[in-house]
Amino acid sequence: MGGLKEKFQAFMNNRWLVFVVAMWIQSFTGPGFLFGSISPVIKAALNYNQRQLSRLGVAKDLGACVGFLAGSLSEILPFWGVLFVGALHNLVGYGGLWLIVSGRAPVLPLWAMCALLFVGANGQTYFNTAVLVSCVQNFPKSRGPVVGILKGFSALSGAVLTQIYTTINFRDQSSLILMLALGPSMVVVAFMFIIRSVEGHKQVYPSDGLSFAVIYSVCLLLAAYLMGIMILEDVGTLNHSLVTAFTVILFVLIFIPIMLSFRKEPSDPDQEVLLPKTEQREDGNSDRNAREHEVVCSEVADEMPEEVGAKRTRGPRAGEDFTLMQALITADFWLIMLSLLLGSGSGLTVIDNLGQMSQSLGYDNAHIYVSVISIWNFLGRVGGGSFSEIIVRDHAYPRPAAIAAAQLVMAVGHVFFAMGWPGAMYIGTMLIGLCYGAHWAIVPATASELFGLKKFGALYNFLNLANPAGTLIFSSLIASSIYDREAEKQAHQHHMQPRIPGSILSGMFGVDEPPKCEGSICFFLSSMIMSGFCIIAAGLSMILVYRTKTVFARLYGKSHT
Repeated sequence: MGGLKEKFQAFMNNRWLVFVVAMWIQSFTGPGFLFGSISPVIKAALNYNQRQLSRLGVAKDLGACVGFLAGSLSEILPFWGVLFVGALHNLVGYGGLWLIVSGRAPVLPLWAMCALLFVGANGQTYFNTAVLVSCVQNFPKSRGPVVGILKGFSALSGAVLTQIYTTINFRDQSSLILMLALGPSMVVVAFMFIIRSVEGHKQVYPSDGLSFAVIYSVCLLLAAYLMGIMILEDVGTLNHSLVTAFTVILFVLIFIPIMLSFRKEPSDPDQEVLLPKTEQREDGNSDRNAREHEVVCSEVADEMPEEVGAKRTRGPRAGEDFTLMQALITADFWLIMLSLLLGSGSGLTVIDNLGQMSQSLGYDNAHIYVSVISIWNFLGRVGGGSFSEIIVRDHAYPRPAAIAAAQLVMAVGHVFFAMGWPGAMYIGTMLIGLCYGAHWAIVPATASELFGLKKFGALYNFLNLANPAGTLIFSSLIASSIYDREAEKQAHQHHMQPRIPGSILSGMFGVDEPPKCEGSICFFLSSMIMSGFCIIAAGLSMILVYRTKTVFARLYGKSHT
């Protein structure tokens, strides 16, 4: 019995168990990515026009990104407590939305509906904060892969939840909202006690590379499998038994990484060294070389000269631990923030408006494109973390260079949506999803390197504000206004006089059908505007690359000679 108890304790204290369970939680806790699927239902049930619907989308994005309370609670409560609060937010917000959309509760004013969606989406900030902070603490020297994989599985949850919904085969379309209220909350409560910071395993083991390779392989397999399912469901009608079988196989694939939790790691950090022996032999002073590569970024910063790209006259220097207020007075932080706002904000605008974009081009199955963009969002996060890690580890080059590359590709994706060419929905969702996801693998890792891990939760949640700020500009002020204007023009051409509400509270109880826009013209101008801003974002990212070259060379250089 004693031996069995020790094995169980070792299993429960394995940092890979925490990481794998965090992946599971993220796989089911991204209901915000399904707004494109539920927005047509909300629009029809509540008789909203596009401008009103975009306000709901901004409220959702704001809720999913304003995580200051979540960041503060992560410093007070255990991680399971943070997850439980998030589960309550998710249940109350999406549960209330379902009651109203399904006709079981009276319709509230638009501002109250926005507040309800804000609360539901805000649960995601608690989920992200708990799993990211705990896992970055457990793997402080593998930030790129850890952040990319966890954020990737969060993005993948859109496709996973869609597949589950297809399997259950609800007859009422509003039932998807009910599933978003119950599913994530139940998954989080089931696994919340496993998420924690594991003491005694902060170093890098040579076997970590193989473990991450296993996870990357599972990620690629999951993405290919889900894409195959989506294509089959799009081109043909599958019977319910086959759809159920596909879903069971999906769960099996998601659970494969649990085998990493059974691998025993040395309890003594000295039992394994950070560098391969070949690198140690190349340096005459192997002990010094190992120690230099073992240090966390904040320790390297002590050696930095004042001339580095992120020059500080007072307070910490780049790579040291910053407070949020100290980071806010640096140019580097605002370069990250503005570049993220333009790039990520434009990508999220597409995600939120996929329902209307697909309908305007004559496609009825919006959930197919929501799933496709979710899968490529997942690949972008996983691949972005891996690609940026190669840039910094192998070449000691600034990580933001990967952000700039993603933003240029995203600009091309917006052009495809603007033109509305045959197949543009597939290509556009692929490019936008891939590059939007890359932002959320690369930016958090970059912030942790430049501003430290001590206040990472607060820094991460402040950067999250770039998403709602971006959608407020691109979706609420630009895309929705252009859409409604084009819809009104088309309505007049058909001798119709649609009623366009003049205030945010009007139109709540009317019976007139909201105007609809058809054709690529609906999103042409807004997509071209977003494409231009993505190019500007890439320029800002390259300025950050120039400013931080010396910093990253110091952090990841092969030697300090």
